[in-house]
Amino acid sequence: MLLEKLKNYHLILATKSPRRHQLMMDSGFQFDIRIPEGIEENYPDDLKIEEVPEYLAELKASWFLNKLNVNEIVISADTIVICRKKILGKPLHRNEAISMLQTLRGKSHTVITGVCIMSKEKKKLFSSFSTVCFSNFSDEEISFYVDKFKPYDKAGSYGAQEWIGYIGMEKIEGSFFNVMGLPVQQLYLELEKFIEDI
Repeated sequence: MLLEKLKNYHLILATKSPRRHQLMMDSGFQFDIRIPEGIEENYPDDLKIEEVPEYLAELKASWFLNKLNVNEIVISADTIVICRKKILGKPLHRNEAISMLQTLRGKSHTVITGVCIMSKEKKKLFSSFSTVCFSNFSDEEISFYVDKFKPYDKAGSYGAQEWIGYIGMEKIEGSFFNVMGLPVQQLYLELEKFIEDI
């Protein structure tokens, strides 16, 4: 069993996201949280849109490269929301959050999480794709959600596990946990393969 095998390793989760912390804990992983410092989440203009999350996840993990001990494994992730071939990142203020949700309502959009698993010896990158279909919620409902939940730390201005997700998500194709920010089922499988090859 993976959780038994991981007792020989020290997992580092390189994210401030409380959703990712909770998903990892609920999946039975034991880990420390360490935040890479001074990372600017920029990416090349010519990078394909679906490659952005893996690029940013690798960027975060690479901060640890010369700092890892032999038995340490770092996990980093980045999630983006894509609608009409445009990336919707984290909103800077209330008006931007409202505008993003107005763009997303009544449509399907794609959520991609890129994950990097890295040890002193090697690294593995993978992405998870989910399609989310939102109902046509009202301006009043959008304002209520933004004012009450303040989704300024969330790509696309929403959390699937919050009120807007409960009342607005009509259908998901792919991993629900990916939409929350970490595809834990796929991560479990990839970690198992990763430590087998060490």
